[in-house]
Amino acid sequence: MGVIIIDGSTVRDFVDDEAHFTTTVNESFAALDLNKDGVLSRSELRRAFETLRLIETHFGVDVATAPEELTKLYDSIFEKFDCDHNGTVDLEEFRNEMRKILLAIADGLGFSPIQIAIEDDGESILKKAADLEAQKISKSSSDKV
Repeated sequence: MGVIIIDGSTVRDFVDDEAHFTTTVNESFAALDLNKDGVLSRSELRRAFETLRLIETHFGVDVATAPEELTKLYDSIFEKFDCDHNGTVDLEEFRNEMRKILLAIADGLGFSPIQIAIEDDGESILKKAADLEAQKISKSSSDKV
């Protein structure tokens, strides 16, 4: 478990850095595509959101949610990602929705920095955004010396 400090500009700069953003999202997609068929099924995307436990917890406290409510919620998330409504999410659809989600996070954060506890598994997109910002700051500092 680690702690990062980010604000909206950290996330927005990450999304704007096309090379880093694309590489990160492509890696995330590949990790979620368990059967390696090049698309995400409803169950693969649901599994990804279940591991985040965003719905089953409230400020770290477990919340009981009826299974049918969870299914409806996960189905609506899948429909948002499946823009062409063909029953799967391809890489381009995934990338576009992740861009929208991250930009919404950036807008929500604004310029108020927050601390976030994250897993040290190397998979967190927000951790990668913070790492990119740290690299830029380090490079800027070394260029001044």
